[in-house]
Amino acid sequence: MTDPSRLTATEASRAIAAGTLSPAALMEACLDRAAAREGVTRAFAWLDAPAARRAAAAARPGLLHGIPFGVKDVLDTADLPTGYGSPIWAGHRPRGDAAAVAAARAAGGALMGKTVTTEFATRNPGATTNPHNAAHTPGGSSSGSAAAVADFMVPFAFGTQTAGSIVRPAAYCGVVGYKPSFGTLHRGGMKVCSESLDTIGIMARSVADCALAMGAMTGRDLGDPDAKPGRAPRLGLTVGHDASSATPETLALLDRAAEAARRAGAEVVPFALPPALLRAAELHGHMMNMETRQALAWEYAHCRPQLSAVLLDRLDWSGTQPPAMLDEARAAAAAARAAFAAATEGLDAILTPSAPGEAPEGLSYTGDATFNLLWTLLWGPNVTVPVATGPKGLPMGVQVAGRMGDDRQVLAVARWVQAAMG
Repeated sequence: MTDPSRLTATEASRAIAAGTLSPAALMEACLDRAAAREGVTRAFAWLDAPAARRAAAAARPGLLHGIPFGVKDVLDTADLPTGYGSPIWAGHRPRGDAAAVAAARAAGGALMGKTVTTEFATRNPGATTNPHNAAHTPGGSSSGSAAAVADFMVPFAFGTQTAGSIVRPAAYCGVVGYKPSFGTLHRGGMKVCSESLDTIGIMARSVADCALAMGAMTGRDLGDPDAKPGRAPRLGLTVGHDASSATPETLALLDRAAEAARRAGAEVVPFALPPALLRAAELHGHMMNMETRQALAWEYAHCRPQLSAVLLDRLDWSGTQPPAMLDEARAAAAAARAAFAAATEGLDAILTPSAPGEAPEGLSYTGDATFNLLWTLLWGPNVTVPVATGPKGLPMGVQVAGRMGDDRQVLAVARWVQAAMG
């Protein structure tokens, strides 16, 4: 019999519904896998096996009935500590669940544990390693969620994205990362840092899993990404606003993806980024860092010695910027969204790199968000699908991005592109 921990969320859901798998047996298999691998991967900030078993036993009927899930440790949980990746909040016990966690439980999901995040989902990394090679980063800031899903510890997990914190680690770890349209999942109970950018999403081992989980939590019909589309898509092709950051293997992979899509019947056309998008990308750092300084005002004022040097550097810098810069960055983002909607008329989605290359070696740096930040600030859905391995044998993905609200279409196109690449 197949080890239940190897099942995707969709496969496990079908088995539970058919009575051939129990929530308890699935959770036990996931806990066994975590016990075998956690010493190397270090994906969890908090893993309480008895609590996970109780969650499986108490799982409600629903689309996610009995499916274990991980929660990035910037989202509150009523029954597990929430530390936000910072020693300042070590041992913090929220009274209730974040809205997204409550939605997953209401749909039948069983909370398995809290996954490692970088400090406040910013830059300073945790201890998590890449399951494919422990000498390499899993990416960040949703490090533990990407690693736990990739290492078969849990079928799906929550991530959050401000620049590239879902898509990039998912690409580095070889799983599907789905950042939905801004605001799809309510941020109540999340340690928000950038009011204009932070978005809750998920990671799983298939596009269908992402559609299942997000649909179950929101009540939205996200379709069946595994169904054959009625027609091949029309795709805009771009390296993004900073082509110089792409490694040769990333450029080659994007070319292969475009050619595979054409062979499968898609129309793939060059997409030139409008000037408004380039300006918004330039100001992304101002918006993210200035809003983070606002969000962490208490920690900055009262707990400065417990903040990392890299975070303090950004917060100090943000304090030197005039408030008008934040207004300008927000206005530029709004203008970019309007320009993107107009420029992509007639396109189904954008095809673009997921990351500059393979996961970097070492654990002190979680990678560059250059190929993600623009699509994040445009507020539309972004999906990365694993399609290749790089020269060091590590996973690589391609990213599909779309207009705000086009989640169903972008999920379907992402699966279509993945299938086209074989």
